[in-house]
Amino acid sequence: MRRREKNKIYDELNVTPLMDLAWTLLVVFIIMATATVQGITVDLPKASAAPTLAKPRTKAITISDDGRIFLDTTRVTLVDLESQLRQYRATDPDLPVVVKGDKNVRYELVIEVLDIVKRLGISNLGLVTQRLVK
Repeated sequence: MRRREKNKIYDELNVTPLMDLAWTLLVVFIIMATATVQGITVDLPKASAAPTLAKPRTKAITISDDGRIFLDTTRVTLVDLESQLRQYRATDPDLPVVVKGDKNVRYELVIEVLDIVKRLGISNLGLVTQRLVK
């Protein structure tokens, strides 16, 4: 048997480990690409009481046809509405508010609610309407 010299310069590069790595990366890429493109379609069940991760930020002011005012689902007076909105506004300066007024409510009551919102400096305001179906 012939003995190799320790200081011999190799003029060839062994690319077998590099080819193994390239082949493995290619296979992983192909598997991941096909797994994300194709999928199994299923009908997911609907949860009746799904837990919420965070409370919704939007506050809803509802004015019923008989003049009752609700903040979210709690009945409030105009004075209570202003104080509660002031507290919410203090914790969240960009507090979004939506106003839902019944079509038969006194227009003056809606204006009073909008005045409170304006006085508190809430600029992220929406008025809820129903789409007209033709």
